[in-house]
Formats: sequence, C-alpha cells, structure tokens
Amino acid sequence: MFDAYTVSQALYQLGRIINFLILARIIMSWVNPNPTSPIAALLHSVTEPILGPVRNLIYNVFKYQGMLDFSPIVAILLINWLIIPLLRNLAFMVL
Repeated sequence: MFDAYTVSQALYQLGRIINFLILARIIMSWVNPNPTSPIAALLHSVTEPILGPVRNLIYNVFKYQGMLDFSPIVAILLINWLIIPLLRNLAFMVL
C-alpha cells in the first residue's frame, strides 16, 4: 500500500510541522496573546504534550532553576536530531 519512502517523507513533514508550531508558540509568547484566543489555544493544546515532558525533564531531572524556558529549544533539537531520523529508519526497516 505505502512504500517506505512515502512513510518516511510523511514522518519528516510531520516533524517539520511540529517544529513550526513550536516556533509559532515561541513568537506568540513574545506578544502575550489572549489565552482564550482560538489560535493561542490551538497552539497550546498541540505543543504542550511535547513541551511538558521536556520542561519536566529540564526542571526536575537537571534541577534547572533559571527564568528562561529552554524546553522549546530542547524539543526542537530532540525532534530534529533524534525522533525524525529514528522514525525514518524504522519506516525503512518495517516496510
């Protein structure tokens, strides 16, 4: 039905979309949007399942106590360097 190349490209595009949504959330945080805004609520609901565990890792495991939230940067790096290559290789192995 689907070949490995198509699946790997779909996974790559999904990773790029998630990266874009995380960057959009970062930029929106600079302008302090209304939390009841549909766009802000959508960005939060889509990106928080990714950023929440990363934030938990940074603050609880590594005991970071600073004011800056590095979870978007760490999440983007993890997606680009670990998750996308792992899923693409897995797609080629399975299919």
